[in-house]
Amino acid sequence: MNLPNRLTMARIILIPVFMTFLLLKIPKGHELFAHQDLVAAIIFILAAATDGLDGYIARKRNQVTNLGKFMDPLADKLLVSAALISLVQLGEVTAWVAWIILAREFAVTGLRAIAAVDRVVISASPLGKIKTVTQIIAISAILLHDWPLSLIGIHIGQPFLYVALFFTVISGLDYLLKSRKLLHK
Repeated sequence: MNLPNRLTMARIILIPVFMTFLLLKIPKGHELFAHQDLVAAIIFILAAATDGLDGYIARKRNQVTNLGKFMDPLADKLLVSAALISLVQLGEVTAWVAWIILAREFAVTGLRAIAAVDRVVISASPLGKIKTVTQIIAISAILLHDWPLSLIGIHIGQPFLYVALFFTVISGLDYLLKSRKLLHK
């Protein structure tokens, strides 16, 4: 397995570790878990950072594989979905926002599956990439409780979540419009 695929697999393996630190409530006094929210945020940010890194390395080293093409978007969806569902459980994100984001991910995955039957590849669009970046920024800010900006009274997590929601909907519509020929067969 090449390095880009290892990074993608590491992203998937980090998801339950992230969720454990975020959701498992350990009684006070256990030093390892004293800052478990911060540890969860750092794990999420590191996992999210592997997304750009694995693609960059794969293209630079000419190591793009079918496994990578399949696993990379899946790893992204799993990471964002795990974070959003966890944040809904913690009361940090409203369920309807998470539902719209997750519904778009399922819809685009479905469109890609339909296209794959016809041997058509639907590549990530610039809007889809903006969507992913805004989602990662929003989730990271919420996990960090807007630190360090919260120290001066600036809160970006929730506003950025709505920016991410906007790009989620717009990019989903873009994929739908580009795929309408496939849907009319």
